[in-house]
Amino acid sequence: IEIEDRVACFDNDGTLWSEQPMYFQLAFAIDRIKELPSEHPEWQEEKPYKFILNGQFDSLKAEGIRGILTIVMATHSGMTTEEFDQVVADWTSTDKHPKFHRAYTELIYQPMLELLNYLRDHNYKTFIISGGGIDFMRVWAEDVYGIPKDQIYGSSVKTQFDYNNGSAVIRRMPEMNFVDDKEGKPIGIQRFIGRRPVFAAGNSDGDLQMVQYTTSGEGARFGLFIHHTDADREYAYDRPSSIGHFDIAWDEAKEKGWTIVDMKEDWKVVYPFEMGESQ
Repeated sequence: IEIEDRVACFDNDGTLWSEQPMYFQLAFAIDRIKELPSEHPEWQEEKPYKFILNGQFDSLKAEGIRGILTIVMATHSGMTTEEFDQVVADWTSTDKHPKFHRAYTELIYQPMLELLNYLRDHNYKTFIISGGGIDFMRVWAEDVYGIPKDQIYGSSVKTQFDYNNGSAVIRRMPEMNFVDDKEGKPIGIQRFIGRRPVFAAGNSDGDLQMVQYTTSGEGARFGLFIHHTDADREYAYDRPSSIGHFDIAWDEAKEKGWTIVDMKEDWKVVYPFEMGESQ
């Protein structure tokens, strides 16, 4: 494979870091909603906000990526990009995962970090193509994964340029710009990267179209899915799950011979902190 064609695309949630018991960006948005109910009494009757205020998290998770982005739009519109970055940075440095009691950015997968490094050692450009928010990920993902911000793409809200009193900023607007999920992933790859990947990794039906697009090209191709099978060290879920729903993609991966990683059987270590604990 020519060096300029060595493009590898990775989903984020459930592929590079955990996504249970809910998408981590959803946990971030929930905390923000809980801070603002007095300013928005209408949220008591409107979904998805009412699901949060009433503790109906199963109903909230069923809203999927669009539900998350609706919440993020409502709670962070009007902010400059710098202000939003600070809110995300504060949250990731203080909030802890309910099961592991560690920062969310510690719940990244050690084998996937090794895979990213392996690919980069062989002159691959590694990209994140995620249904999660592009601005949310760029705050922390560059440091965590070693993937530059300009190689991180995701769903986005509309923004506008504001030049006030000699200060130029970008402000976030309460309107969706692009949803980078399912068929949106190959569309985003063409729009932002301009090359068909030769390697793609995901974990759910939301990643199927990205892997289809990647493996449909000519020459050597690689499709990878992470199957969450370890209820003790992480979580076990697939077809019935509203988060990380792995159903149609599972069947097609088996049919087409794409690689499926069994987390329980194939990974000696799940998280980097396990390596420190075992020493």
